[in-house]
Amino acid sequence: MADPVIIVGAGQAGFSLASKLRSLQADRPIVMIGLEDEAPYQRPPLSKKYLMGEMSFDRLLLRPHSWYEEQKVQLLLSSWVEEIDRQGRFVTLQDGRQLAYDKLVLATGASPRTLPAAMGGDLGGIYSLRSKLDADRLAPALKPSQRLLIVGGGYIGLEAAAVARNMGLEVTLIEMAERILARVAAPATAQFLREIHLAHGVSIREATGLRRLIGRDGQVVGAELSDGSLIDVDLVIVGIGVTANDRLARDCGVAVGNGVIVDDSTRTSDPDILAVGDCTLLPFQGGLIRLESVQNAVDQAEAAAATLAGQPAAYVPKPWFWSDQYDVKLQIAGLNLGYDETVVRPGARPGSLSIWYYRADRLIAVDAINDAKAYVTGKKLIDGGLTVDKAVIHDPAVELKSLLS
Repeated sequence: MADPVIIVGAGQAGFSLASKLRSLQADRPIVMIGLEDEAPYQRPPLSKKYLMGEMSFDRLLLRPHSWYEEQKVQLLLSSWVEEIDRQGRFVTLQDGRQLAYDKLVLATGASPRTLPAAMGGDLGGIYSLRSKLDADRLAPALKPSQRLLIVGGGYIGLEAAAVARNMGLEVTLIEMAERILARVAAPATAQFLREIHLAHGVSIREATGLRRLIGRDGQVVGAELSDGSLIDVDLVIVGIGVTANDRLARDCGVAVGNGVIVDDSTRTSDPDILAVGDCTLLPFQGGLIRLESVQNAVDQAEAAAATLAGQPAAYVPKPWFWSDQYDVKLQIAGLNLGYDETVVRPGARPGSLSIWYYRADRLIAVDAINDAKAYVTGKKLIDGGLTVDKAVIHDPAVELKSLLS
């Protein structure tokens, strides 16, 4: 039997690759190696419905366990690759087993950044939120009236704040930058979400960093902030971004930057090794970017499957994202990198709004807040490489659907 395609990583990208490849090649051997002891599952609900006990874990599974046997996808759980031998074309697992590969795909994802021990990062009561294990550890600690400190004002931190307030905790969120969402959203989007969180009782402290956490008997009990103030704390959620899991590629000499560098067919610098998902640094508009999203994990993985099946085609990302906070649904189309102007358009209903991003007079992204029409219209325009005059967007008398005719 031919050596298999080995997929290192059993998240959304790894599963999507295996599923698509099996549909393209019915008999090709496929092995998927997963660090966790669970079959591939959806991650976004972990920080929302699963954490709040509103969704059981079996509903998060991308496919039941029986699917892998039926599709002849060998799933090795609670396993990880320690080393890649590119010359011998095999990987070595943590238990010493060596598995030969025909092609290797890195779908290793990303890991949350943590606080250093010198800052108190090794104390008990400090949590990240990336995996089922993280959510299972955090859920029992989310008790009414507990004092929660969230470090980081990005989408992960804001979503955690919304869940915690819904569960009755006292929440303080600190952001080192001048405002929340400083790297990823326009001031108008940040201001809208800030007001929502303030209305729900979250204490937001911008331009404020963490100096150190204070412990007692190994457990966090307080925090000293960069302005010198001290606050009492029962638990901490750290949401300060992620780093690409690119060690395997780096160690075996595959080109890396801020992630594993791939071309538009998902190949790395080694033609027998591909990479997909959050661990990759991929081509976009003349540069290289990381795209941490379910959409990219699925679409890029399906492009990799086509490459493996001998049907390579250039993968052109069409990014979209979402965030749910309280009763607010934020949908994002495009990437606002390098924007130089925004247009704010009130929605048709109270509490709805859209922010349209322009770079050199070209529409590049839309943030739609409780405004599905703005999202759908903006996504179609951006995906089609079309733009709309800013004055037209600014005019509430213009029907959005007319922009597509």
